[in-house]
Amino acid sequence: MPLVSVVMPVHNSAATLGPAVRSVLAQTHTDLELLITDDASSDDSMDLLKELARQDERILPEAAARQGGAARARNLAIARARGDYIAFLDSDDMWLPTKLEKQLAFAATAGTPLTFTSYYKMDALYAGEAADFVPNGRVVWAPEHVDYRAMLVHDHIGALTAMYDRRVVGAKPMPDMPKRQDYALWLSIMRDGTPARALREPLAVYRAQRAGSLSSNKLALVPYNWNLYRRHEELSVFRSARALAGAAWHSLRKSRI
Repeated sequence: MPLVSVVMPVHNSAATLGPAVRSVLAQTHTDLELLITDDASSDDSMDLLKELARQDERILPEAAARQGGAARARNLAIARARGDYIAFLDSDDMWLPTKLEKQLAFAATAGTPLTFTSYYKMDALYAGEAADFVPNGRVVWAPEHVDYRAMLVHDHIGALTAMYDRRVVGAKPMPDMPKRQDYALWLSIMRDGTPARALREPLAVYRAQRAGSLSSNKLALVPYNWNLYRRHEELSVFRSARALAGAAWHSLRKSRI
């Protein structure tokens, strides 16, 4: 069975960390390592991680020397990865039990190193485990196939569902950006013409409307998207503006789910 390295950044996530970690450990595909970087939390996150790690040797927590943001936290975990595949989950989201099993089977025949799935949305105050989650009508449906041009208009890949083949891509880090670093990573993988393909079944659960999150305020993401288009992708002003308009429209549609 392929080994999957699961990358999880943590910062002051004690309230939601347990269910997120347990949703990984409960996967029907059991050959995995959970690489967690605590990004200088000031709450009990690291103590909780140490306790969870004592209970399951697949949990491999590490404390960052200083707070560096989500990209650096993820990259510290990616640098430790030994898996055939690298997958991502934030510390307030969850995977459904068959997520890895089904996505690995799909990836084996997808013909591309980058795959993703559809996912559910749950309320910010949801306090249950992944096994308790009752499927609802709030589904962000993944398109079956996206290429680089389509991704420039909108980030179709939910980071909590993304998985790439490390044997093909290498241990590819995320660009060190304050926001949109996951989007930048997908684009860097796809820039040479590599497509991404999706298993359209919803296999993860995203915690929507997170308090204090920039993603809850779509206008706040505009400068980060602009920076991504202009500096990271080196698009012209015209192409950047067109991409930004498309991203805003798609983001508004998704926010209504």
